[in-house]
Amino acid sequence: MSANVDAERAPSSWQNQLYDLLRRHRVTQFAYVPDAGHRVLIDRSLADPEARSVALTTEEEGVALLAGADLGGERAALLMQSSGVGNCINMLSLVKGGRFPMLMLVSMRGDFGEGNPWQFPMGQAVEPVLEAMGVICMRVEHADEVAAVVGAAITMVFQSGNAVAVLLTQRLIGAKAF
Repeated sequence: MSANVDAERAPSSWQNQLYDLLRRHRVTQFAYVPDAGHRVLIDRSLADPEARSVALTTEEEGVALLAGADLGGERAALLMQSSGVGNCINMLSLVKGGRFPMLMLVSMRGDFGEGNPWQFPMGQAVEPVLEAMGVICMRVEHADEVAAVVGAAITMVFQSGNAVAVLLTQRLIGAKAF
């Protein structure tokens, strides 16, 4: 079995540390479209009686859910794959206009080791498109960077009211083997 496949299947310590970090910072709502790159976060949030996980039919619903969480005094995170970013673009005007804090954790496709040609266009467009909508993008390449980068993003989102997307690259997560 290749290292990329192993990285995808085995729950890694960085993913568990990431979930613990989010919960320590009072993130209680997790909006997601099912994705193997977020499997540990999704599974842990579903098993956590103090967290609420909401499966979305499309990623832009998560933008509204996060705005609603803020209005209700709660903290939330949107978990999605890079291909779903394109679905959110118009809804990000809600974030900008309403000044809602927005924490997005984006599992990237179309970068390091990608084998599916359909993933490249949106994978390459994620950063410039999000930045054009006023979202700060922070890339994570290695497991030892996850806690520091996500910790900084949490501060930027929940203390400064910014929209931040943490891009969890394929170098970190592992490229899908197909």
